[in-house]
Amino acid sequence: MDRHLQARLNQIPKRILSEGFLEGQGLGNEIAFWIFDYDATFELQVRESIGLLKTTLEKKRSDLKLVHIDLFQYVVDYLTDRKIINKAADLQKQKGDEALLKALSGPLHMSKFAPYLMEHSDAANKDLVLISGAGSVWPMLRAHKLLNTLHAELGDKPLVLYYPGDYDGQSMKLFGEIPRKNYYRAFKLVP
Repeated sequence: MDRHLQARLNQIPKRILSEGFLEGQGLGNEIAFWIFDYDATFELQVRESIGLLKTTLEKKRSDLKLVHIDLFQYVVDYLTDRKIINKAADLQKQKGDEALLKALSGPLHMSKFAPYLMEHSDAANKDLVLISGAGSVWPMLRAHKLLNTLHAELGDKPLVLYYPGDYDGQSMKLFGEIPRKNYYRAFKLVP
């Protein structure tokens, strides 16, 4: 693993457990949404680090209620619950990715998917929300649209998005390559 990335990952528990982080103190009335951006080539190591982070946080703060949302798993579960996962797979085989993307744009619209995500993750009743898998669900879901929608649902509850790409404090560039056509104001968790 890249040493710089490992050093950044090692800072996350201390950052989350720092005084005021979970209460959103010192943010100047900004929302407590944080982005941890990283090179997508280290996706598997970052996923592993999330499991370690959960264990560390549970040991150091047993009272802390947190949820980890793997977007890919939630999309699969959502499509399965709606009984359209097999139809989606068949559509992709028969007509390709573009047809699938168009067909899923309705069911995966944030007005439908975000409430499902909130209900099934119970995020509203947690102290901290960790989200991963943004690269796995692209282009079906866009991270900035999800964050915009979740802001209304979560209010000042802290959320950390693990983002496989670049975040400059205003826009996100998925995989460090997909052109920036978005704007999202959040804080970098670890520079």
